[in-house]
Amino acid sequence: MSFDFEFAKEDLDQILTNNTEGGSWFDLLNTILPDFEINTLPRVAGFLAQCGHESNNFTILHENLNYSAERLHEVFPRHFPTLAAAEPYNRQPERIANKIYGGRMGNGNESSGDGYKFRGRGILQITGRDNYKACSLYLFGDERLLDDPSYLETKEGAVRSACWFWNTHRLNNLADEGNIKEMTQKINGGSLGLDDRKARYKYTVSVLEA
Repeated sequence: MSFDFEFAKEDLDQILTNNTEGGSWFDLLNTILPDFEINTLPRVAGFLAQCGHESNNFTILHENLNYSAERLHEVFPRHFPTLAAAEPYNRQPERIANKIYGGRMGNGNESSGDGYKFRGRGILQITGRDNYKACSLYLFGDERLLDDPSYLETKEGAVRSACWFWNTHRLNNLADEGNIKEMTQKINGGSLGLDDRKARYKYTVSVLEA
């Protein structure tokens, strides 16, 4: 299986504007995407736009979470309802991850450390013990990513895990419809960054169509 349009390295260089390693990313995408039927222009555009947003054009392969107290209160009001509640977590990524991800997505409670261990990784920011386990079982047939998640921060692991998530959540169907809002909901659980995702999609389509 291959792409039903011409997908070239030069296209990816234009799309990943601040990434100097487009060539190595292109080789992986060119090999892996068709295996998951991400092989039409709308599907590839949707994939690149969403992954580009989540990873700053494939340059960030693990979630930083280095938030100030003010930003924590703004972005995560459920966990930090007041500025005073956020102050003890100011600029402490590990504590922040354990707080906001603890007790959900299969993670243990805040003190377990699962929130940080299973924070977002890869170009689609796979997050949570349940997702790490399911991804590991699909890619390897075992649970190795629960012990060593570092594979998700390699280029190959970042692409394969993103394709696994994309396939599992049937995002090709939404890409066929050009439904960026619903696609974002499946990936993000909300609409965070929707305007940027839409702009990236529009730009990526224009590059791939040229």
